[in-house]
Amino acid sequence: MSEPRTLLDIFDLWRAASPTPALVDARGGGQNSLPAPEVARRVAGLAKGLEALGVGKGDRVALLCGDRPEWHMVDFAVLHLGALDVPIYPTLLAAQARAILADSGARAVVAENPEQLAKVLEVRGACPELKDVLLIDGEAPAGVRTLASCTVELPQGEAEAFLEGCRPRVQPEDLATLIYTSGTTGEPKGVMLTHDNFVFDASSSASTMAWPTSGATALAFLPLSHVLERLVDYCYFLQGLTVAYCVILETADAIRRVRPQIFTAVPRFYEKVYDRVLHEVSLGPKLKQSLFRTALRVGLEGVRTGRKGFRYRLFDLLVFSKIRAALGGRIRFSISGGAPLPVFIGEFFHAMGVKALEGYGLTETSPVITVNRFDRWKLGTVGPPIPGVEVRIAPDGEVLTRGRHVMRGYWNKPEDTAAVLDPQGWLATGDIGELDGESFLRITDRKKDILVTAGGKNVAPQPVENQLTASPLVENAVLFGDRKPYIVALIVPGFEALDAWAGKRGLPTADRAALLERPEVQAAYQEVVDGVNANLARFETIKRFRLIAEPFTISGGQLTPTLKVKRRVIEQRFAALLAAMYEEGSPATSPEH
Repeated sequence: MSEPRTLLDIFDLWRAASPTPALVDARGGGQNSLPAPEVARRVAGLAKGLEALGVGKGDRVALLCGDRPEWHMVDFAVLHLGALDVPIYPTLLAAQARAILADSGARAVVAENPEQLAKVLEVRGACPELKDVLLIDGEAPAGVRTLASCTVELPQGEAEAFLEGCRPRVQPEDLATLIYTSGTTGEPKGVMLTHDNFVFDASSSASTMAWPTSGATALAFLPLSHVLERLVDYCYFLQGLTVAYCVILETADAIRRVRPQIFTAVPRFYEKVYDRVLHEVSLGPKLKQSLFRTALRVGLEGVRTGRKGFRYRLFDLLVFSKIRAALGGRIRFSISGGAPLPVFIGEFFHAMGVKALEGYGLTETSPVITVNRFDRWKLGTVGPPIPGVEVRIAPDGEVLTRGRHVMRGYWNKPEDTAAVLDPQGWLATGDIGELDGESFLRITDRKKDILVTAGGKNVAPQPVENQLTASPLVENAVLFGDRKPYIVALIVPGFEALDAWAGKRGLPTADRAALLERPEVQAAYQEVVDGVNANLARFETIKRFRLIAEPFTISGGQLTPTLKVKRRVIEQRFAALLAAMYEEGSPATSPEH
């Protein structure tokens, strides 16, 4: 077969791969495997069932479901009809789901279970275009169909013929999906991505990596409703890999059972593994701790110099291999995306022999713009542009990009589209960054997040926040100070680490609010802040901070479904606390010198 032109072609390549790949349901401690021919048969049967309901070219089918094989079976069934899917995060509230269903004009919706179905039924009356509701798990109430009942039983040959017959009807320029942005800075918008967007981005991204041999397994646990895991999955399909799915809370167990050769994660995953390794080492005998520190020093030296001699190989055998074993023992490389990966975390994983390759992109770019290569990488950067993608830096520092990866636009929002996409095809990313002499991109912050103090100094909050969250004592940190005389911070403690710290000192931990008020705790966090401040210019330093007793959550509205902080929401919610930090009199040190 020639180069794929649509996602149907990628699916065709995957089901024809040898050895035969599969989709694996690894949730709940299980490992139920569906070989590619059976997946294809079910996709064809579901496509015929949806077609019988009236779903056709250009129709939108919403998918309210977590990671599992059925997600992509619905995805490919919809795509074979020339329709497009509209993924909705299962963590969204009913009102948020209603906004997406109504704005997209979804013709049908597939809900994973009764919990997700309840959200749909609650808002169904407010979605006039919604004709059919399907349920994957559970008994369907009146007015709802089960996915199984809508799936036509087809012999293998008939299923293959049906899928082949669909392919000529779908063109590269056809829309494949509407993905609604997570709304960190405003109202979610439906990003229109075509088959060509995805096929180009998957093919170009995949060409930069040294993939495991055929027959390898990838583990997927980031939400498929987010464009990153979805695009990475299309890369897996393109490479003929088996893909196993689990929920994110089961990741540690699933990695040990599935033993994947590749996975994709957000930086918080890598940070938690790092914290866990250091915690386990701290519980061991002094000799073991000393051995680990020496091994880590040798490993970091090998990463930084590129020279890994006898001592590195010895410690790889004695120490690093055991850490890799906790990640299944077969990892060839992993991808980090969604937020900046702290350099020291990247160095740690590379030292352990696990390449964590950081990339960068947006929902609007399908998403990959740049990525570090398997054999060409720079920690602290998000890599060079993938082949066929242009990147340049605007005079104000904003990252601009152009190419086949760029979206068609925002659904029903021509003004918003024109605001970010110029007539020459350049997309304004909203991120501030810089390119080095070898075209490696470094992202410094979000353009809208830049704080301009009352003294006119520009402060990029993200790098400072990342330094704070490098401490196990800090789960989240958010800086404020726009048009104010100095910078302040709200800090959500890492309560697991704080409880352990407090326990060693005999401090009671049952009452979190009382614990955070204790002078010993305040002093510990002041030490963390001082350590970060020591590396900053005076005008950037944090002059005051407050500890927040309740974690930021998705359900609480402080985090997006991809765990990014909603800065504006937090600013509004804690307005009184922030104001108090500016009403206590000037700090002892001047902020502008």
